[in-house]
Amino acid sequence: MLELQGVTAGYERRAPAFRDATLTVAPGEAVGLLGPSGCGKSTLARVAALLHRPDAGRVRLDGTEIRAWRHRAPRALRTSIGVVFQQPRLSADPRLRLADLIAEPLRATGRRALIPERLAALTPSVGLTGDLLERRPHEVSDGQLQRACLARALVLRPRWLICDEMTAMLDASTTAALVGAVEAYRAETGAGLLAVGHDRVLLERWCDRTVEWADCLAAGAPGENAA
Repeated sequence: MLELQGVTAGYERRAPAFRDATLTVAPGEAVGLLGPSGCGKSTLARVAALLHRPDAGRVRLDGTEIRAWRHRAPRALRTSIGVVFQQPRLSADPRLRLADLIAEPLRATGRRALIPERLAALTPSVGLTGDLLERRPHEVSDGQLQRACLARALVLRPRWLICDEMTAMLDASTTAALVGAVEAYRAETGAGLLAVGHDRVLLERWCDRTVEWADCLAAGAPGENAA
């Protein structure tokens, strides 16, 4: 279970992006978090991904309460989450070939021996061909780069996947392909999904349930869902 209870977070302690947010995702469940741009939902997604320490509240992952964040979080928890961000060019090292970009988490965790096998399995599933793998980010389209970023998020075979506006900058056909790749991975592994976005139609078609941002905050109101 991925549980966020009464979370307050932001980038300035005196002016947090939001207060008292509560959200849960069960194993194997796909939950959509729907809200307008700038409401704070991406910050909550970063908290869920162990990339941003909240100012208050509790985060539990698979029954373990999170007490450290980013690289200080236990590796087993950190690597159990795959994340895809909205803007692939901001999350990709421009010096790396796409093959190296995808394999980066395997190298970082000492699993170089798995690189050929994982690349061979993942790249067709996200729609990347061998010639694209040899290119660098500036030599491919946003859609092709986002396919590589999705493959990177899946390469460690995470139990949880967080997609933060993953398809917001993409056309309809690429959106369908990436959602299809995520769902194929989930069907194979039983991974849970938190999909953050502002496209109601997409989230309601994609996810088992969709949570409105306002309801996420209301759920953390005093007296409700007490920890």
